[in-house]
Amino acid sequence: MATRKPKAAKNGELTSPSMEFRKTNDAIGLRVREGKMSLLTRKVFNVMMYHAQQLKVTGVNSPIDTPASKKYFWIRLADLARDAAYDSKDTEFLKAQLEEMQNIKLLMENDRQWTSERLVASVTLVNPMGLKKHSGQVWFGFAFPPEVHELVMAPGTYTRFSIFYQGLLRSGSSLALYEICRRYATNPSKVTLIETYEHWYGALTGNPVSEDAPPPQYKYFKRDVIRPAMAEINALTDIQVELIEHRVGRRVERLQFRVEHTKQPQLGFAAPPVIDLELMGSIMKFGLTQVDAADVMAQHGDDKIRSAVAFVQARIDHKSSAPLDSPAAYFRWTMKQGADAAKNLQLKSSAAKNSVAKKDSGTTVLEKFLAARAQDAYDLYNELDNADRSAIFERFKDQNMNTAVNLDRGVENVLARSLFTNWYAQELWGEPTIEALAAFVEQFSLAPR
Repeated sequence: MATRKPKAAKNGELTSPSMEFRKTNDAIGLRVREGKMSLLTRKVFNVMMYHAQQLKVTGVNSPIDTPASKKYFWIRLADLARDAAYDSKDTEFLKAQLEEMQNIKLLMENDRQWTSERLVASVTLVNPMGLKKHSGQVWFGFAFPPEVHELVMAPGTYTRFSIFYQGLLRSGSSLALYEICRRYATNPSKVTLIETYEHWYGALTGNPVSEDAPPPQYKYFKRDVIRPAMAEINALTDIQVELIEHRVGRRVERLQFRVEHTKQPQLGFAAPPVIDLELMGSIMKFGLTQVDAADVMAQHGDDKIRSAVAFVQARIDHKSSAPLDSPAAYFRWTMKQGADAAKNLQLKSSAAKNSVAKKDSGTTVLEKFLAARAQDAYDLYNELDNADRSAIFERFKDQNMNTAVNLDRGVENVLARSLFTNWYAQELWGEPTIEALAAFVEQFSLAPR
């Protein structure tokens, strides 16, 4: 059985940008058709590419002597975790992420060939002493499907990437945008291709885009994904990225990015952990699954998530307010709004802002505030699943049996929706406070006219 010690960075840490691998341009910004590309799966896949190119052939370092083992690339599990900046001892979560990689289906197409293929064919963990033992070396084996194998081992037109720089990025969107833009850093044009914002949403978030799963409005995609990703890339990597918007009238329909290569000095600190499992646990307490919590952390910065967690927890602990029907939905709503905006409970409704902006002396500030807050309550209601929505509306009907409004059609009835959203806002946030009204007035005074 062949043995070849894999190359490792000094002291087991990622200290040098010289740990490079070649990634074919066809594999940059892959079109995901099924599954999701999280931050960890993106980093792990790149680490797998790096080590496969270092090893050159399968079967090297195989910890067991079987015919199947000769078809795997083998590296120590500790090396995989180190190079992917995964500093947790939670092997079960890592295994779940490795398994998720097999659920990712890619579409690869050029002028000669159309191929639908999984990202990874097979992954395995082996400890010759026994997986349940605390002794021995755990080895990670992996195999690529045929087309992916060729792209990894014999890339034609490719871009060089550093494991070091990918380790510094904290979101999957940042890493995806970095890879795409890094490809064009040496291009004479210094700009990426022009694509629709829907295309960029799929490429940066790793989420498939379809009629059943459309992307969010562009302004939210820009706020929550593009801007944070650009800020991270510009602060931590060897390129500078600038957004270029292409408009049709006032509507932004297509995007591209301008890229400049910079001489980034070697940073004197280790890569941050790829997943903050304590923060993930805080999210999961609200009722999100581990997979959903990992998706949130892949798409948003830790600071934004911590602010949202603190805001939701404060709402749960507020003794004078009714209990939340779904903390998970309230958390998702807060993430969409941004915790600072959510604190005012009305600031993200463009319709409400327009209403406030009107010089209508017949409408009081309180009435405008309540209308805006009712819209926020309706947005939050729509975050709930069908069972929760049904239970809340039945509770509303029980408390409003004597109303003259027909409630049988639910929120489809405009009058019923108006009555319901004001009731639900009262359930969520209680009586308007002087502080909330003051914040509302201040926001209006700052709003563009």
